[in-house]
Amino acid sequence: MDVFLLGGTGFIGRHILQRLVEGGHDVIGLARSQASAERLKSAGATPLLGDLRTPREWAGKLPPVDAVIHAAADFGDDMGEVETTLLDALLPVLGAMPNRPRFVYTGGCWLFGATGERAATEDSPFDPLPAFGWMIENMNRVLLAPEVEGTVVHPAMVYSGEGGVFSSYMDALRKDGTVDVIGSTDVVWPLVHAEDLADLYIRVMEKARPGSIYNGSAIEGMSVGDIASAVAQHLGMGQPAVRATAVDEAAERLGEWARGYAISQRLGGDKARAELGWKPRHGSVAELFGSD
Repeated sequence: MDVFLLGGTGFIGRHILQRLVEGGHDVIGLARSQASAERLKSAGATPLLGDLRTPREWAGKLPPVDAVIHAAADFGDDMGEVETTLLDALLPVLGAMPNRPRFVYTGGCWLFGATGERAATEDSPFDPLPAFGWMIENMNRVLLAPEVEGTVVHPAMVYSGEGGVFSSYMDALRKDGTVDVIGSTDVVWPLVHAEDLADLYIRVMEKARPGSIYNGSAIEGMSVGDIASAVAQHLGMGQPAVRATAVDEAAERLGEWARGYAISQRLGGDKARAELGWKPRHGSVAELFGSD
C-alpha cells in the first residue's frame, strides 16, 4: 500500500514507520525540516516537506495514497486549532483521490478520564480533560468523513526500553536516583510498548472495518509507583526514591495537558486482540520490557 504517515520521526511514528517498511509498504512521511527529511529517508520513507501547522502549503502536493496514519501531535495551547486546520486542508485532498483512502486517526486514553477499578472499553463514555476536549469532535469527524474510511486507535501510555512516557523517570534515575511523579504513586496508568502499538496501527490500517475504534492497551493498569520501581530495575538500579509533585504545579510548568499524568485509569485492549489478532509481546507486568 502507498501510505502517508504524519509524525514519522516522533516516538510512536518511527516505530510505525519501521513496521510499514518491513511490511513492504511505500511510505511518504511529512517532514518539518531537512533534518527530519533525512531521518525519514534513512528509515526508508519518501519525505514531503511541510509543517503540521501550515497544511495548506503542502497538502496539495500529496500524491494519491491508499492510507493515512496520523501519529503526529502538537502539545501547544492551540493544539486543537492546529488539528482542525489540518483536517480542513487534508480531507478534501484525500477525497479527490482516485480511491477512497483509509485513515487511521489517533485518539488517546486520557479521553476516558479516571476509571477507578474498571477498565474502559471502546464503548465507554468519554470524560476528557478540557485541554483535550477538541479531540472527540475531530475524531468523530474522521470516522464520519465521506472522503476517507476512518478508524481510530486510542493508545494507552506509550513506552519502550528507551523511554517514551518513561523518559523523565529514566533521566531522573540516571541523574540522582530520584523519581518525581505527578499526583501520587497510587495513580494507575494503562501501558503499551511502542513496538506493540505500531503492530496494532498496521493491523488497523490493513484489516479494520471503516468506522472501527480500538484501544491500544497491552497492560490494563499499573501504578506509577510500581512503574518507577520497574524502570529502576530495568536500568540495573535499586529501589528509587519517589517524590510526588502537585498536579497544579505540573500543569503550570508543563501546560494543562500535563494533568493527564495524574489520571488514574485502566484501559482494556481485548477488542483488538479478538478482532485483529493483536498479540502484544509486552502484554503483562512481567513482560514490561521483555528483551529491550
